[in-house]
Amino acid sequence: MSYEQIVYEVQDGVATLTLNRPDRLNAWTPVMEREVREAMTVATADEAVRVIILTGAGRGFCAGADMSGLSQASQGAASDSAPSDRHAAMRAAGYAAGPIPGGLDLPQAFSYRHAYFPTVPKPIIAALNGPTAGVGLIVSLYADIRFASQAAVFTTAFARRGLVAEHGIDWILPRIVGLPNALDLLMSARKISAEEALQMGLVNKVFARESFMEEVRAYALELALMVSPRSMRTIKNQLFRAQNLDFGQALYASIPDVVDSLHSEDFKEGVAHFVEKRAPRFSGR
Repeated sequence: MSYEQIVYEVQDGVATLTLNRPDRLNAWTPVMEREVREAMTVATADEAVRVIILTGAGRGFCAGADMSGLSQASQGAASDSAPSDRHAAMRAAGYAAGPIPGGLDLPQAFSYRHAYFPTVPKPIIAALNGPTAGVGLIVSLYADIRFASQAAVFTTAFARRGLVAEHGIDWILPRIVGLPNALDLLMSARKISAEEALQMGLVNKVFARESFMEEVRAYALELALMVSPRSMRTIKNQLFRAQNLDFGQALYASIPDVVDSLHSEDFKEGVAHFVEKRAPRFSGR
């Protein structure tokens, strides 16, 4: 399958989706959004893919929404606009939902835009190689793991464009960095470095620019080769499901998952490869 604004590659069980508008710092467009969703759907269905990396071509990850789309939205989104005009402005700004690529047991809200990432039953690693702003930042927040290059800088950007917290960032950002940091990042829309992002928990690790993708790929390969796909799939579902439960409900909900895991092929293989001191051959079942 060929794409216009992304590149999709699979090697050694790792699918790499690269946002590919380097001349525009990979600014987000409706075409890019559709292609990312399609590629995620392909990766979900491909049994050979066990891990997904999302990154950007050139010197940036994603500079945010393409400004031409924002210009269209600003012209049609006055406070006294008719509902139809508001809907048109929303579409111009990229508000569009589609089918859920995966099948995890998560709220229907996760079908919306890039918020569907948690429904993809495989780990998604955001490899943030450079500037990550606005919608680009939000896309990275829905990934499961975020690694940053030392060259990366981050900003929510919205408040400096007269906008507000969009696409669920008001839900997910406080869960990642805490309420005080989320208020700071959203209200000030200031730029922060990769090191500050690491300190507040926005990213998991920071790697040197020169070896960045090598480090990211090494981590992805470890997941692809050494970890049960079934375990990763179930754990991802458990954690997102638990966000809307209290402790007792989460504990109770996990019991069937534990029982099922004890009867799985991957559990048998997990014990066998450890006892036999060999590399695992997980089937994902």
